[in-house]
Amino acid sequence: QLQLVESGGGRVQPGGSLKLSCQASGPNLNTYTITWFRQAPGKEREGVACIDTSSSSGQYADFSEGRFTISRDNAKNTAYLQMNTLKPEDTAVYYCTATPVTYCPDNMSAFSRWASWGQGTQVIVSS
Repeated sequence: QLQLVESGGGRVQPGGSLKLSCQASGPNLNTYTITWFRQAPGKEREGVACIDTSSSSGQYADFSEGRFTISRDNAKNTAYLQMNTLKPEDTAVYYCTATPVTYCPDNMSAFSRWASWGQGTQVIVSS
């Protein structure tokens, strides 16, 4: 059974950077599409970025495009989310998911019900 553990969250000042990691155990991640979600207090969960099994490109939400970069290292069974130029509105719990499909859907939440989820890592952007 695939298990995911996120790390790398923390508190950072506006304009700062964080790199989140998602370490998988169990099956190899190379047959799973990886999607990062986030949920802020009182708000709905939203897709942040997705990377398909070929790692050919990342798919981003409007708010993350140009600031965040999703990547994966199948040899390490790990996925990453590099977040730059962080803003207070990026404050949320960030979740890594892995879905046994080969591509990223237009709606990043389309396959979430079939995904394996990590426990989340808190990101706080505040001065």
